[in-house]
Amino acid sequence: MRKLIKKPNLKPTQENGQSPKLIRIRVVTQLTSLSKSYIYELSNKGLFPKSIHLVPGGSAVAWVEQEVLEFIESRIKERDDKEVLS
Repeated sequence: MRKLIKKPNLKPTQENGQSPKLIRIRVVTQLTSLSKSYIYELSNKGLFPKSIHLVPGGSAVAWVEQEVLEFIESRIKERDDKEVLS
């Protein structure tokens, strides 16, 4: 007798209507142009999105892509706001 595997019921949770996408450190460093160690330092200080453990008790982590993109957008906005004040 074959057992049917039920697919998870993923519901869109982002503003764009898509499910969150997790990205690993290599992609985070490429998107931000920050070093791996500096990303962890900023994250520990609460200045960068927190990572998510992919497996409970495991060491593999990832970031929510949208949170990283929002971090980048916030840096651009801060730069632009300072230019307006100058």
